[in-house]
Amino acid sequence: MHLLRADTHADLDPLLWNTTCLGGAEDMHGDLSLVGQQSPARIGVSWLAKGFRPFFFGAATHAVLSIPAWIAVLSGVPRITPTLTLGWHAHEMVFGFAGAVIAGFLLTAVSNWTNRPTLEGAWLAALFATWLGARLVPWLPGVSGVVALVLDVAFWAGLALACARPILAVRSTRNLGFIALLLGFLVACTISHASRLGFPLAAVGPGHLLGLDLVVVAILVMTGRVVPMFTRNATRVASIAGQPALDRAAVAGMVLLTLLDLAQGPAWIQAVVAALVGALALLRARRWGAQHTRGNALLWPLHLGNAWIGLGLILRAVSALVPAVPPSVALHAITVGGIGLLCFSMMTRVTLGHTGRMLAVPRLMVWAAHALSLAVVVRVLGPLLAPSVLLVTLALSALLWSLAFASYLFVYAPALLSPRVDGKAG
Repeated sequence: MHLLRADTHADLDPLLWNTTCLGGAEDMHGDLSLVGQQSPARIGVSWLAKGFRPFFFGAATHAVLSIPAWIAVLSGVPRITPTLTLGWHAHEMVFGFAGAVIAGFLLTAVSNWTNRPTLEGAWLAALFATWLGARLVPWLPGVSGVVALVLDVAFWAGLALACARPILAVRSTRNLGFIALLLGFLVACTISHASRLGFPLAAVGPGHLLGLDLVVVAILVMTGRVVPMFTRNATRVASIAGQPALDRAAVAGMVLLTLLDLAQGPAWIQAVVAALVGALALLRARRWGAQHTRGNALLWPLHLGNAWIGLGLILRAVSALVPAVPPSVALHAITVGGIGLLCFSMMTRVTLGHTGRMLAVPRLMVWAAHALSLAVVVRVLGPLLAPSVLLVTLALSALLWSLAFASYLFVYAPALLSPRVDGKAG
């Protein structure tokens, strides 16, 4: 077992972090006490007691199934419907997988920050059903893509409303940025669907690219506050510290890159901005204490995920200047490496913390983190080093990715589906 030593309440609650760029979190106490026996959930069915429960379960299931399905399509397996194209794959990884993780995180975090409920019970089930329905529609022959559009739009609108109500009710101006972020996802999702349905959107960049940019914005904010705090509290190394000025610069640069992508600005300007943001993402981490996290499976994937975000953005600039480096290399450094590792790590930590368990992971989850890390390397380097066997490297990366998230489900599905072990609500 790998145990994360917790010294302060800030480290105990994985949803407690100040977001000075998008908004700050009000102080809340952590709740990781471990009690020997379970008691009945206080809010309806346990699975619907808190937003992270259904959405993390859905995100992990989506991760396990969707990537192998995409590899099967690339391998020539007959398609169930003609909608399973590259556009579907890109859309689903941003608005399906990452969207579920964002929903689970924010529905839980906003409730903690404001001390007011977001969604529970039947309303949470309804929101999850809209997300799930949008994922299933492309697999149903004869069902119009408009149905998926309506469901996806309803999901993002419902999530924005659920988070906005408590934030506005307590007048938490520091958290208004999250509402803007969710509305941005709503716009990006709509553009993505409209493009796939054939609506002319020549003046607007691809919706899934806009959505991906917004995910990176959120990640830059989150990692800047969470990673150094968690690392310092766990390792007790006093010199570990965040660098707010560089965090703000990185987020501001990423917002600029998002706007450039939306407006389809000059490629060379996009490349320069991407390189600068990538460099800032890496530079700000120089005092985060990554060298002290070896052997701690709750920490090193966070550091590695941030590194892949920075490297991926730099590779995006390189691919724009060097034809031998395909854009997919940069794309998957960001998505598989940055988003995949960070979502995996935060899902693990939040599940432990908010089901009343200690911050300890079994050996299977350590291997899962390594498998996911290897999946990134294979996916990024495969097209460069072994282009003649591209499908083989893609299949290997997909297998490692799916094994990692299948391990999460195997270990933590019981925690997601059962009451907290400490008898508290949530």
